[in-house]
Amino acid sequence: MSDLSVAAQQRQSLEYLDDAVDFRALFGVLWNDKGSIIGVMSLFAIVSLVIALYLPNSYRSEALLAPAGQEASGLGGLSAKLGGLSGLAGMAGMSLPGAGTDDKTALGLEVLKSRAFIQRFIERHQLLVPLMATSGWNAQTGELLIDEDLYDSVNEVWVRNVSPPKMTIPSPQEAYKEFSEQLLVSQEKVTGFVRVGYEHYSPLVAQQWVTWLIEDVNREMREQDVTEAERSIAYLKAQVEATSLADLQAMFFELIQGQTETIMLAKVRQEYLFKTIDPAVVPEEKYGPKRALICIIGTMLGGMLGALWVLIRHYAFKPQELPAAR
Repeated sequence: MSDLSVAAQQRQSLEYLDDAVDFRALFGVLWNDKGSIIGVMSLFAIVSLVIALYLPNSYRSEALLAPAGQEASGLGGLSAKLGGLSGLAGMAGMSLPGAGTDDKTALGLEVLKSRAFIQRFIERHQLLVPLMATSGWNAQTGELLIDEDLYDSVNEVWVRNVSPPKMTIPSPQEAYKEFSEQLLVSQEKVTGFVRVGYEHYSPLVAQQWVTWLIEDVNREMREQDVTEAERSIAYLKAQVEATSLADLQAMFFELIQGQTETIMLAKVRQEYLFKTIDPAVVPEEKYGPKRALICIIGTMLGGMLGALWVLIRHYAFKPQELPAAR
């Protein structure tokens, strides 16, 4: 073995020994001042415990839905007969009943999460106060606890003090942001089932809002399809009168029949887009906060900050030793 290789190995051994010595020195500093670390950990543990106990309980209510396919309505026979006309209907900007069920489901999910729908939902059911000014829930009376610093429930006026661009009365955008943070909308990839949930201080409110959400999105999609079908029927009738070809007239009549089926289906079936498999119920057990997790994270954070403070105090503020006098 060459002298260079031996020297390199010795140098690596010395570096490893220095690192080990530094690690032992670092551990020694922490161990010698372990009282400070324990003190900081205890302080953070107490603070996190107080915060965890102060936070009010929240409850989540969920509903399991299935896309309401054409087969479930018992009216799928006509759609099968009209399958050959789907291309022509698409070119005319129409949709036949039962066609594009997956697209309709995806559209309904996006509508359910959209800003416009949620803002209309909040306004329709007058949810601004329970959404933006609630601080808790009274389990004995079932009433919401209103933060009087935000909303004067006696005079029924908003009194919150906020900085621009926010206004005293919460804007639709602010209400949408608050609502969407507590809203759960998901679809299982394998089964296609849809889950809709909402988290609130009150289990009664959580269950009611989920029920309203399902009803409103079904109604909105139903009204949208009925309006489009009526416009399509009016257009097709005009085309029938404008042509003298019997084959085209027969085709237009079949398309009119398909649009008529859409209207009939929408008026017959209340659960137009989403069928409820498992309805939302009033939850008995709280969903949050995770108090044990808050305490654990707070204590661990206190331990890390305590150790960091001990190291900074030891190395950054350690008095420099004066050179010995000669």
